[in-house]
Amino acid sequence: MSSPAQAPAASRPVQLSSMPVWRQYYVLTKPRVVQLIVFCALIGMVLAVPGLPGWAALGRMAVACAGIWLVAAAAAAFNCLVEKTIDARMKRTAWRPTARGELSDRQALAFSALLCAAGSAILYLWINPLTMWLTFATFVGYAVVYTVILKPLTPQNIVIGGASGAMPPVLGWAAMTGEVGPDALILFLIIFIWTPPHFWALALYRVEDYRQSGLPMLPVTHGSEFTRLQVLLYTLILLAACLLPFIYGMSGWFYLVAALVLNGGFIAHALKLWRHYSDAQARKTFRFSLIHLSLLFAALLVDHYLP
Repeated sequence: MSSPAQAPAASRPVQLSSMPVWRQYYVLTKPRVVQLIVFCALIGMVLAVPGLPGWAALGRMAVACAGIWLVAAAAAAFNCLVEKTIDARMKRTAWRPTARGELSDRQALAFSALLCAAGSAILYLWINPLTMWLTFATFVGYAVVYTVILKPLTPQNIVIGGASGAMPPVLGWAAMTGEVGPDALILFLIIFIWTPPHFWALALYRVEDYRQSGLPMLPVTHGSEFTRLQVLLYTLILLAACLLPFIYGMSGWFYLVAALVLNGGFIAHALKLWRHYSDAQARKTFRFSLIHLSLLFAALLVDHYLP
């Protein structure tokens, strides 16, 4: 399962040799990425419930979050296994336990399978089959379609593969309603469009890492200037997508103001990145993209409970 976000650049290499085995398994799940996935899924759950949720709804949300967390963690572990050779060539990922050989292929695969099976069972038995199948399809979309097929094949990998990373709100909505409504699809569209400028900002200042890895990332295949233009254009499209909750009637004025401010900030960062490139500005743009998505969805949550 792709994250709505890649691992933050602030993540630092960890001396895994001094860490217990359980900690190495935990690192394999990419916890920061999974946290954002579960947060976006939770927003979908909350927005699907009119008014304040009762105890039964809160319990259902907790169980659904646990199931989604397990499957997302399984996808992250499988990704680390498949990309261990590539990870070993990149400074950003060379510290991962699979890349360092701290965990064997068999251990990583068994761990991923166990998490996926446990999460799928929870969702099927205590939530509903639709959520389980959508979550499993997201796992396949990220772990197989994106990681194995698209990522080494095309520089548009993150655009196409971003569909799996945009699924968490849909999963959350399905968990509470048993269906996929238009509100959930709007949330999906926001994350889907947000993903390319977010990821390409990271790829710009990590371009040498990706060049060494052999992956056809956009800055490697089309250069910095073209990639920066794409980042800017996507932030403009993202602004339009972020207005849809207000236009459709699923949010009010509080969200609208927040969306305009946050998207204005994202566009300003992208414009500065396009006009005067520096690695520092690329890092600022990447970090702001994380703030943008988190606060945007938080604004939706607050707006949901305003009178």
